[in-house]
Order: sequence, then structure tokens, then C-alpha cells
Amino acid sequence: MKKLMLFIFAITLFNCGASKTVRLSKKTIKGQWVMNSINYSEAGTYNVTLLNDTTKECFEQSTWQFIPNNNTGTYNIVNDNCSNGERNFIFTIKEVDETTGLYSFLLKPTNAKGKSETNQGFRLKLSTLSETNMQWQQTVSLEGKPFTINMNFSKL
Repeated sequence: MKKLMLFIFAITLFNCGASKTVRLSKKTIKGQWVMNSINYSEAGTYNVTLLNDTTKECFEQSTWQFIPNNNTGTYNIVNDNCSNGERNFIFTIKEVDETTGLYSFLLKPTNAKGKSETNQGFRLKLSTLSETNMQWQQTVSLEGKPFTINMNFSKL
């Protein structure tokens, strides 16, 4: 009976682990990235605050570091017209559909010790991830209609 219980426990642990696709994604995302540009699904000028932090202009050219073995990272705002400095976060990649390659990406801002003051995170769609490029999409509502924010990265 003990062997059967141990076998069931081992199978459960194996099935609860990250899929091969998620493991490969974590390997790909590891390292330094720069957020090159942010664009919107609708033409126009918008006053958007991203990640409850700062504006599009401040995030463009920010540098990002992802450390997948403990799901942590940092980003550094480097625009002279903004509140510069390094910010910390934790992240999770979850596979939504293996055949289409759709991922859900959860990013939660934290302090340097990994603690979140608000316990608030941001669910994003990881729409593109390759060895050189990454794109996040966040869909919000603008005047009752879907409005997508595209955040475009390249690997350093």
C-alpha cells in the first residue's frame, strides 16, 4: 500500500510540474532585454501608466533582467525625464495552449526582498518569444471597447 501511495504521489508531482514548453520558454527568457517600443491597437495619443509605475515614454529603452530559476527579475528605468532606478518583480509563465504557443504571463512588482506591498500583479499575454524578440500584450477597456497595449523587447 505504501508503494502504491508513493507511486501516486510521484505521478502527481510529475504532472503538476511545468510543461516542456514552459521550461523552454523560461530558458529563452533568461537574461537581459530592452523594451524597445510600446504601441497601441488604436491610433492616437494616450496617457497610459504601465504596471502602476510610469508612462510609455519612461518604459521605452528600459532594461530588464529575468532570472527564471527563482522567477524573479528587475527592470531599470533609464530616461532622464523620469523617476529612474531599478524595480523588482516576480513572474510566472503559464501555458494557455501548447498547439498555438499562447502563454499567460503574470508579473508582480515587489521590493528588493521579493515582497509585494499591494499583492497586485499584472496578467499579460506573452504573444511572441524567441531567442532575440519578445512581445507582451495587455488588453484593457477603452470607452467600452478592447484596447491592446503591445510592449516590444529585444534581447541584449
